[in-house]
Amino acid sequence: MSRTRLAIAAMLLVTAALASAQQSQKATERKLKEVRKEIREVSTERKEIGGERIDANADLKAAQQKVGDTSRAVAKTDADIRSQQGVLDALETKRVELETHLQTQQKALAALVRQAYLAGDNAPLKVFLSQDRVAEGQRALTYYAYLQRDRSARIHSINADLAALKQTREDIVHKQGELQASRQKQQAQLLQLEQDRKSRSALLAQLDVQYQQHVEREQTLGQNAKQLEGLLASLRAEAARAARERQLAAERARKAAAEEAARIAKEQAKAEDAARAKGLPPPPPPKREPPKQVVHGPMIQVGGLGWPVSGTLLAGFGGELPDGGSSSGLLIAAAAGTPVRAVADGRVVFAEWMNGYGLISIVDHGNGYMSLYAHNDALLRDVGATVHRGDAVGSVGTSGGLSRPAVYFELRRNGSPVNPSVWLQKR
Repeated sequence: MSRTRLAIAAMLLVTAALASAQQSQKATERKLKEVRKEIREVSTERKEIGGERIDANADLKAAQQKVGDTSRAVAKTDADIRSQQGVLDALETKRVELETHLQTQQKALAALVRQAYLAGDNAPLKVFLSQDRVAEGQRALTYYAYLQRDRSARIHSINADLAALKQTREDIVHKQGELQASRQKQQAQLLQLEQDRKSRSALLAQLDVQYQQHVEREQTLGQNAKQLEGLLASLRAEAARAARERQLAAERARKAAAEEAARIAKEQAKAEDAARAKGLPPPPPPKREPPKQVVHGPMIQVGGLGWPVSGTLLAGFGGELPDGGSSSGLLIAAAAGTPVRAVADGRVVFAEWMNGYGLISIVDHGNGYMSLYAHNDALLRDVGATVHRGDAVGSVGTSGGLSRPAVYFELRRNGSPVNPSVWLQKR
């Protein structure tokens, strides 16, 4: 192949690499935009959950305070009930003592009544006349009157004490009933408050879990964003490098074309001078060399372990594609829907439609190597997905304008195509 053709082919390869890098850059920018949007959404949700956590924590604190207040109220009511019971027990003891004393007084009074009955209606007079002297009779009569009044006063006092004791006991029993009713009400409130406290505690625990999940998700998305930013920077650098190479390749192509044109013109002029010197007609201009093509003959079957697909080789490296273009890879025909497999471990850096290639997937294998799988009818891995050798990245189709199902496979190193057949055999 002439220097001009080599320069033009190099320029085309660099242009294809630049287009691929630009497509990868756009896909990465779109993915980065989506990740940043999700980060904002997750951050907003995290802040909302944080606010709910603050409210739930305040509600839990208030519920715990109410439980504590009600528990103290129940304890005070229990203490009041015990205190009232103690007073009631003391009053009961006093009542028994008063009733015993009253019974003694009643027995004494009964004896006095019997004596008065035996003495008849003029008992005081009989007491007076039973004495030998008048003075002693008067004194005995006075003592008798005192004794009668004292006994009567004591009986009246004891009856009053018993009546007051009875009223006090009734009041205490009533108070105890009120305290018991209040205690039951407080116990019911305490049970409800405890249930409410547990419910709020469970809600707070759930919000804590959700908050932590959003924090972790936000951190993961942040890491993804950093990785995408790094990839985007590398793709931009690759695009800039490819642009520089394209410019240099274009310069080389123009220079080679000019040199080739000058060489051809010089050879043509020399041939014409020689022909004129011999009196012959000028020779025709030289023909351009046709591009190298795959030798036509029996269909070549390729494939096996490590190949993207097994099938019929339609165009080899450097051969002619069905549309007349030069092949920088392999075009392999296979049944529609056949899985297209990655030829080595790597990461998907491009997965969408591209003019001339249809649905195309590009895998970065590191060390400057990238593999390209075009004309799929479906892409099975998204950008950013990690793939291993043999993993399906697409399925054979006709997208991009093929007349029959096939996959177009290229292998590039540092943006330049390499013969994949040799590389696949080494795999």
